Amino acid sequence: MVLIITVVASALLVIDITIVSVALPEIQSDLGGSLAALQWVIIGYTVTFGAFQQAAGSLSDRLGRRSMFMSGITLFTLSSLACGIAPNAIALDAARCVQGMGAAFVLANAMPLLAQVYEGQSRNMAIAIWGTTLGACGAVAPVIGGLLVDLADWRYLFLINVPIGVVALFLCRTRLPADGERSPLGGIDWTGVGLLILTLGLINFALTRGEDQGWGSAATLVQLGAGALLLLGFLMLELRVPAPTLDLGLFKIPTFVAATLIAFASRFATIGGSVYYILYFQSSRGLSPLETGLMMMAIFAPQLGMGLVAGKLQAKYSPSHIIGAGFGVLALGGAAMAWSFDVDHTIWAALPGLLLWGVGGGLAGAPSMSLAVNVVPKERAGMASGAINSLFMFGAGIGAAVFGVLFRSRIADRAGSELTAGSIDRDKVISAAAQGDISRALKHVPQDVKGQVRGTLESAIANGAAFVMLWAAAVCVGTAAVALTLVRKKDLLTGAPEPAEKEKNEDKNDDKGDDKGDDDKADPEPV
Repeated sequence: MVLIITVVASALLVIDITIVSVALPEIQSDLGGSLAALQWVIIGYTVTFGAFQQAAGSLSDRLGRRSMFMSGITLFTLSSLACGIAPNAIALDAARCVQGMGAAFVLANAMPLLAQVYEGQSRNMAIAIWGTTLGACGAVAPVIGGLLVDLADWRYLFLINVPIGVVALFLCRTRLPADGERSPLGGIDWTGVGLLILTLGLINFALTRGEDQGWGSAATLVQLGAGALLLLGFLMLELRVPAPTLDLGLFKIPTFVAATLIAFASRFATIGGSVYYILYFQSSRGLSPLETGLMMMAIFAPQLGMGLVAGKLQAKYSPSHIIGAGFGVLALGGAAMAWSFDVDHTIWAALPGLLLWGVGGGLAGAPSMSLAVNVVPKERAGMASGAINSLFMFGAGIGAAVFGVLFRSRIADRAGSELTAGSIDRDKVISAAAQGDISRALKHVPQDVKGQVRGTLESAIANGAAFVMLWAAAVCVGTAAVALTLVRKKDLLTGAPEPAEKEKNEDKNDDKGDDKGDDDKADPEPV
């Protein structure tokens, strides 16, 4: 029942991350407001969700998982109601910020709850089921959103959370294990908590707004610089306080370091890269959102199945080998997609790469998620989970930003030489194409050359997406190397593979031999 509760509650917030994007035109039509206010429907949720991850996880170690988890569901449910009845865009934006905070409290405590209830291989399988289910929910969220908007009203995107949240709260109250003794509030590193929330919030804001502001703009550089200074201040504080929000001593454990690097790099490659293969299908090949979604099933279906397989494999094989193999398959998938992303190839040429990408993601994902909580005591599972979830967010944001720069530069190189007509606004055309909006790009092109420029931009977008996927494959190779070199079986407090029966028998024989040897030494034969 604990697994069911954590899956249902976590699924709600994962769906809510992407489900709203399909309804933005309807929301603006109903509530009005500026484009900036409309963007904050997404930005507000993303920023607070990322800002509170680490703090929520660390506080749950002191205040109790059940209490923090239920607080998150309560915040999420009440703010969903506020979103559903919002009279204007400002009220909706404010409610979305609170909703992101509640979502962080839920997600940061989901894995620690599973770690508290399950041990060994049971824990690995529980986290595998939880993680693969969330992946499926993220995949179907836009479809669910589109159906609700078409059949009902955008407000039901939020109101549907309310009855589910109420049921989840009832189940939490009756089924979740009670919290143990709480730490006194005076002993909590409140300064560190506040500083970390501010730090992560500012960095997440900069990553979310970087493309619109410009990555080299003064605003983005100031935000990232201030975030870096705040982060440095937080780290210095954590070295001094007796009960830190983030124990930097955890980074002395090679496997924990590996878990953090893998968390960052996995989202850097997979989430950062996903933006650009979707652009390839929609902007370069002209597929509709529905057709693109069906193509994505070639990723999500094997990813779900392999996630469960990976959970079972952890009973026999080291997580370093499973994770390394998974990222190796991901690298092959990225390279295969890079080869297939060409307007001269049939669109079905991308299918093998998509399938490999899904298989690799499923194989690497489940053991990667359980790695951090398996190397720390249960009492620090919240801190470990918060660190991993925060790095998931950073990896996705930085990956999308870095790949965006590579994508734009590739488009400029491939298409720039052909956009030489005097009446073509080259910068605006390339900027629009880099966002996948060929229709907007063609508004800056004379009518007599629109057909030619469209073909050029479609080919450039395909080439840019291929370039990004090659880099994503390279990141996956590096991540596999991290898993194979830093993940150590001896660091795992639980969830390590069971020794084979032959090894057990050999160990027993060795023990008997040692005992016999000791007896011989203790009682030598008389001369």
